[in-house]
Amino acid sequence: MERLTGQIADLLLCWSLAAVVAAVQAMRGVGFIVAVTVVAEVGDFQRFDSPRQLMAYLGLTPSEHSSGASVRRGGITKAGSGLARRALIEGAWSYRMQARISVKLLARLEALPRLVRDIAWKGQLRMCQRYRHLIAAGKAKVVVVTAIAREMLGFVWAIARAVTTPPAVPSATAA
Repeated sequence: MERLTGQIADLLLCWSLAAVVAAVQAMRGVGFIVAVTVVAEVGDFQRFDSPRQLMAYLGLTPSEHSSGASVRRGGITKAGSGLARRALIEGAWSYRMQARISVKLLARLEALPRLVRDIAWKGQLRMCQRYRHLIAAGKAKVVVVTAIAREMLGFVWAIARAVTTPPAVPSATAA
């Protein structure tokens, strides 16, 4: 496993999304492998106009069976990459504990821009509180963790968009 992780790290040096992988690791529960997996499966985060589009793309939105005035929501749709969804759900388990910055996370945060660190901290505070709130409401732990993974993906989207610049749109004024 260490050999494969080393190979991935070596390949990351020449990847155009290496900055996104580094920035996404500012999130609690998102280590190197989770970051590489999610970024590789999503690709360009700029193609999603909102976090909800990304959540739907990875199948982390509830299914819906509606007819007329009745609306019934079911489990997650599980569309898209199961690998990325699983990695996010595994990372979401870390929000069971109270918000804090571990020594390992602090080392990853030092080289990142202030905006990225602020987004990650805001996300950590929100998701730790949300976990406690949903558990207190009597929701099943797996349901709560899936909801946290969905929110975590929204913060990952915000971080990825913060560190990437959108491609230049050609000007429509041709004289």
